[in-house]
Amino acid sequence: MTITGIITAIIVGLIVGALGRLVVPGRQNIPVWLTMVIGIVAAFIGTAIAAALGVAHTNGVDWIELIIQVVLAAVGVALVAGIGSRRHTTI
Repeated sequence: MTITGIITAIIVGLIVGALGRLVVPGRQNIPVWLTMVIGIVAAFIGTAIAAALGVAHTNGVDWIELIIQVVLAAVGVALVAGIGSRRHTTI
């Protein structure tokens, strides 16, 4: 992976993180920076999954890859928001 590829993955990851947060219903009490990190990780993992499935490089926009990334980001946001909400509950 080249520097350009890494920078592109980070930018796409920021967008994917925001989309993943929008997909998750309800309010997520997690910081924006954590959403960005989740999006970046989801972008890298989603690209690896898309490559394994053979759909990472298509003509035009890689819609399947993007959908995989957004779903992973949504799952990540939901998991982190759920863990964070359990920590702040009182008995």
